[in-house]
Amino acid sequence: MKVSALQQNRYGYKPKLPRILSEKLETIAATGSGATKSVADQEELKALFSNTYGKPVVTFTKGKNPGVKKQLRVGVILSGGQAPGGHNVIAGLYDGIKKGNPDSKLFGFLGGPSGLIEASYAEIKDKRIDEYRNTGGFDIIGSGRTKIETDEQIAASINTAKKMKLDAIVIIGGDDSNTNAALLAEHFLNAGLKTQVIGVPKTIDGDLKNNMIETSFGFDTATKTYAELIGNIERDANSAKKYWHFIKLMGRSASHIALECALQTQPNICLISEEIEAKKMTLRQITDGICSVIAARAENNENFGVILIPEGLVEFVPEMKVLIAELNDLMAVKAEEFNALEDFAAQSRWLHANLSRASAETFATLPEEIAKQFLMDRDPHGNVQVSRIETEKLLISLVSSKLKEMAKAGKYKGKFSSYNHFFGYEGRCAFPSNFDADYCYSLGFTAFMLIASGFTGYLSSVRNLTAPAKEWIAGGVPLTMMMNMEQRHGSKKPVIKKALVELDGKPFKAFAKNRETWAVKTSYLYPGAIQYAGPDEVCNQPTQTLILEKGKSGTGAGRKPAAAKPAAAAASAAAGKKNVTKRVKRAGK
Repeated sequence: MKVSALQQNRYGYKPKLPRILSEKLETIAATGSGATKSVADQEELKALFSNTYGKPVVTFTKGKNPGVKKQLRVGVILSGGQAPGGHNVIAGLYDGIKKGNPDSKLFGFLGGPSGLIEASYAEIKDKRIDEYRNTGGFDIIGSGRTKIETDEQIAASINTAKKMKLDAIVIIGGDDSNTNAALLAEHFLNAGLKTQVIGVPKTIDGDLKNNMIETSFGFDTATKTYAELIGNIERDANSAKKYWHFIKLMGRSASHIALECALQTQPNICLISEEIEAKKMTLRQITDGICSVIAARAENNENFGVILIPEGLVEFVPEMKVLIAELNDLMAVKAEEFNALEDFAAQSRWLHANLSRASAETFATLPEEIAKQFLMDRDPHGNVQVSRIETEKLLISLVSSKLKEMAKAGKYKGKFSSYNHFFGYEGRCAFPSNFDADYCYSLGFTAFMLIASGFTGYLSSVRNLTAPAKEWIAGGVPLTMMMNMEQRHGSKKPVIKKALVELDGKPFKAFAKNRETWAVKTSYLYPGAIQYAGPDEVCNQPTQTLILEKGKSGTGAGRKPAAAKPAAAAASAAAGKKNVTKRVKRAGK
C-alpha cells in the first residue's frame, strides 16, 4: 500500500501513556470506593440497570492484579461518526491485551454495531494494526449507526458473543453509542453471559464529558483542523476586504466546537446556541444582532467579516426548537401517513393541519428550500437531520433582507457580499494531533485494564489532561452514572446526558469578555496547520477549552487566550506578523 511521507512518519510515533500504565501489568490494581448514582432519574435507572447501577468510579494504582495475564478474546466496535484517534484506541487495546498474554485475540466487528448483530468480523493482527497506528479515520474495520435495541438484535448479539466465546466487547462511540454499551452490558448479565462491555468516549462535538471524562477524543484534532481553515478564511477576508463569511461548524447538540474555534481564531461573531436558548432569542433578534455588527464595521469601511455558527443552532432558537420537537414526535407516530404525500405543497398542507398553530406559522415563514430540509429523511434516532439544514444560508437570507431595510432607513451605508461554508467532514478523519494520538492510545490501554480487572458497564477514563501524559490518571466510570431519561421516539428512554456549553464556565466567560472588541476591531488569529514535531508550544498544547476549564498550566502553559489583549493581537494581524497564538506548552514539559 502506497502511503504519504507524513503517514509513514506517523507510523513511527510512539504514543505516551500515564505512568501507572507503563508499570508491570500485574502490579496495576483497580481501586474504587463508594456507590455512584445517575445525574437524574435515579429510581427509574436503578430499576432498568439492576445489575450495573451504582458501581464505584475506578482508578488504577500500584497493587496486585493477577488477572492481567489471562488469555482473552475481545471484540471491538467503532460506532457512529468518525473522530481522529479511533485507530489509536484500537492500537492501545491491542497492545494491552497482547502485553497481558501474547495468545489473546482481538476481533474487529465490521461496519459498526451491525457487525456484532450479523457476526461479521475479522481478527486484527500485527500487520493490520501497524498500518493504522496514529492515523485518522475508522477504515480499519469501518463504522455504523445501528442501534442494538430490539429483542431480535439483542438476541443476535448475545448469540454472537456466545459463539465467539468473547470475554469482552469494547464499544468506541459517543453518548448514544455508549448508552447502547450500558444496555448491552445489562442484557448480557441478564442472560448469564460472561462477556464484559466497556465503552470509550468518542465525539468531535465535545459533548460527552463530565468531571471524570474531561474531553471526548477527536475534539482536539477536529477543532484545530477547523481553526486552521477559519484562520485561512480570516486572512483572506482581511486581504480582499469585501466579503462576509458565514461558517457553520459541526456540533448539533452543543456549541463546544464553535466556542473552541472562536477562542483560537477570534472571529467577528460566534453564535453560541446555549446562550441563545438561555436568552430566548428569536431568529429576528439574532438577525438584528448580526446586522448591528455589520453596520458598525461598515462605519469603519470594513465591509467584511467572519461569523461562526453552530450546526445545531436552529434547535436552540425557541420557536424553531418547538417546531423541531413537534416534527420529531409527529413523524414518530405518523411517518407512514406523511410519506404517502406526493409533493411539498401537500406536505405543507398536512403539516398546517397537524402542527400547533404557532409551529405551523413558524414553518410557513421559512424559505421553501430551507423548509424542505426540515422534512428530509430522519436520522437513525428518528430526529430531524439538523446537519442538513443550511442554517448559514438561512441567516444570510435574513441578514441580507434586514440590511436592505436598514439601508432604506439610512441606518446602513455599507456593501454586503457573502459566502457560506460548512466545516464538518473536513475534521472528522484528520491525522490525530499528538494530544489525541496519546489520549486515544491511553483510552484503549485503559479499556484493556478494565477488562482484565473484571469490570463491565464502564467507560474508559483518562484524566488530568493538561498535565504531561505521564501524569494522566487512568480509570473507569460507570456508564449509568452519566445517564438520565429523555423523550425519544415518543417515549422516555435511558440516555447519557449531553454536556452543553456552560455559560458560567471559564471558556465561555473568556470568549464573552472579548467578543465586543472582536466584533468591531479586526483581531483575527491564524493558528495554522496542526504540527506533529517541534517545540512543545507548537506541537503539544491541549485545547483552549481544556486549559481554561482545568485551570492548570505548568511551565509556559495555561495562559489566557490570546484574546486577553485584542488590540495588540489586531495590530500584529494588521502588520502581517507571525501567528500570535503560540501552541501552549503542556504542563511540566
